[in-house]
Amino acid sequence: MDKMFLGIDLGGTNIKVGCFDSQLNLVCKTAAPTRADMGPDVVIDKISDTAGKLLADNGLSLDAVDAVGIGSPGPSKIDKGIVISAPNLPRFRNIPLRKLVSQRLSKPTIFENDANAACWGEHVAGAGKGVDDMLFFTLGTGIGGGIISNGELVHGFKDNAAELGHIIIRKDGRPCPCGQQGCVEAYASAAATSKRATEAIQAGAQSSLREVFESNGEITCKDVFEHYTAGDRLAKNVAEGTCSALGLLCVSLLHVTGPQRIVFAGGMIAAGEILLKRIRHFFRQYIWPLKPEPVEICFATLGENAGIIGTAALALHARRQGKL
Repeated sequence: MDKMFLGIDLGGTNIKVGCFDSQLNLVCKTAAPTRADMGPDVVIDKISDTAGKLLADNGLSLDAVDAVGIGSPGPSKIDKGIVISAPNLPRFRNIPLRKLVSQRLSKPTIFENDANAACWGEHVAGAGKGVDDMLFFTLGTGIGGGIISNGELVHGFKDNAAELGHIIIRKDGRPCPCGQQGCVEAYASAAATSKRATEAIQAGAQSSLREVFESNGEITCKDVFEHYTAGDRLAKNVAEGTCSALGLLCVSLLHVTGPQRIVFAGGMIAAGEILLKRIRHFFRQYIWPLKPEPVEICFATLGENAGIIGTAALALHARRQGKL
């Protein structure tokens, strides 16, 4: 029987588990509440129980599993499989997640940051398939991402590489939740886009978004792009600011990593073609005229499965390289 690989995506709200064959075909998947507030021991139990139930419900056992991959949010010591801390896992402090999961499932386990895992998933099975050099951005409440160079994830010294949302694009700019000022995340994340629109309305700007704010008490990023599409001037200014920042980010990183493809994922890509079109526009506006840059800019294709595909694929990759 073909050996299986488990991919686990640990989030603050849900644990997602997928079982894949050696060709990365999805055999089965499930999800369960994380119960992060109960602490690491309960979460580890939940991971083990969820994986076991998934296999049992589909006529499989742990004997069929060759290796496991798990992705987790927050700063980590990737080579040691340790979660240093995670905002959505408040009781996780220096937790040896890889070791604990490996012990509970009795399987060799690969550990990765969740954004890197999603990046790897898109690299092997999604929008980055067939490309050895790519950039990957997740656009949501914040901005995360990953870098593939020469067919491998870039981790850097102390595993601190690819904090792409915290590249500074404005000197002494807007404060970022990370503590810096002027990060691209402070301008172009979904939260930042919403915040800039809200600030303008509160300052008295005229816009169709005012009715949204007065009715709902907030303006979402989705609202901004919908009203931009409908022709609202303020929404246009805010959305263009977001796309301009992302275009600038792409240009800056192009000169560092030389990607063939730049892939955007996350909730914000629901804005659709207008988001992609304007990012491409600003990229072309900012890029140097010295030579053509044939880099492709596109949306991710794996959706919510990127994490489980990526973690399972990392386990498979490690097996093929003899690193398990």
